[in-house]
Amino acid sequence: MDQTPSMFQSQEDDFLESAKPLAARMRPRSLAEYVGQQHILGEGKLLRRMVDAGRLGSIILSGPPGTGKTTLAHLLASETGSEFRTLSAVTGGVKEVREALGWATDLVATGSPRPVLFIDEIHRFSKSQQDALLPDVESGIVALIGATTSNPYFAVNGALISRSQVFQLESLSPDEIRGLMRRAIQNSDRGLGKETFQIDDDAIALIADTCEGDARRALTALEIAVSSRKSPEDVIDRDAAAESIGSRVAGYDGTGDDHYDLISAMIKSIRGSDADAAMYWLARMLEGGEDLRFLCRRLVILASEDVGNADPHALPLAVSCMQACEWVGLPESQLMLSQTVAYLALAPKSNAATVAIGTARRDVREQAIVAVPQHLRDSHSASADRQGRGEGYIYSHDVPDAVAAQDYLGVDRTYYEPVDRGFERELQERKKWIGQRLKR
Repeated sequence: MDQTPSMFQSQEDDFLESAKPLAARMRPRSLAEYVGQQHILGEGKLLRRMVDAGRLGSIILSGPPGTGKTTLAHLLASETGSEFRTLSAVTGGVKEVREALGWATDLVATGSPRPVLFIDEIHRFSKSQQDALLPDVESGIVALIGATTSNPYFAVNGALISRSQVFQLESLSPDEIRGLMRRAIQNSDRGLGKETFQIDDDAIALIADTCEGDARRALTALEIAVSSRKSPEDVIDRDAAAESIGSRVAGYDGTGDDHYDLISAMIKSIRGSDADAAMYWLARMLEGGEDLRFLCRRLVILASEDVGNADPHALPLAVSCMQACEWVGLPESQLMLSQTVAYLALAPKSNAATVAIGTARRDVREQAIVAVPQHLRDSHSASADRQGRGEGYIYSHDVPDAVAAQDYLGVDRTYYEPVDRGFERELQERKKWIGQRLKR
């Protein structure tokens, strides 16, 4: 009688285990099985030392999706013999945080080792939620492990960062991914070892190369390739692998580091006049589903900031692109974006206007305020004549070349200095000539 429930429970556990996806079944059960991250887990490295000493403290694990942050958190708790509890920053609130901290306090009060509280996507916690963690983190009641795909120094409360060790996880190399896939193919207990199938080395290499270091994506693609065969005799080749891996940018994070890193790469490539590099970064963002308006705004800004008057057509083109994208939408708006990116990348560059307004505004903030010269002041009020406002002003159109030789600032300052590129070369010559007329 006593063994009947146990027998059924065991059978249920087997069914539940077999229902898990391959990536979940192949999750490492010890640090010895864990692949990658030797820069933090290798012999003598800080995280390894913390594990060996059994003193985790508080840790922030940062890295792209699929690098094993959640798995590593579980293993760290297991290796140190600590109780483990998970909170999701997406669904949890301050109440759940306080409940978890109460659980940790009760454990420590009974003499148990300090437990591990794992918070996935900790960057999504509000400041008040993060602040609620501070007292117990500081007093050592709980070993906090937070996971984030964002830059923790921007996304996580500075007070929490200062009390934690931050570890950056790196995407797995293609060789490491290939090793994981072969382990899954050969493993009869949790992997695909009981299946009869053939897979080309080229197919394994393709998945390893295109999963972008994401072990979960690689194992999921492998499982799809195996289970979607029409017959057991079908060989999984490169084409079947390509169909199984899907979009290369499925993991694109439009609000995290991907968003900022890729737009930075595109802007810097356009500024550096590399049209091909700029086109690639644009394609990456389009494939990832980046917001069209965001892309257009950045191109309009760049047209003034980095091209400026070296090519006065750049700004109208960028504005036209923004309007066209608004009217047309995807997928056709990729054509306007491509045209604009190519034009801006190959246009002559000048940041003279950018530097000019920056310098002028700094002078306004830091230098003595320059009074408006009397002859430039408004002369339309009833008392203007009595106050001498506008007296001595020369109307520019009354002189033959429309450049009236008078002082327009009252002090000797230079802000706009056209560069010797594109149309600004002409502006440079004209500014020099005007300066002579104004006797500057």
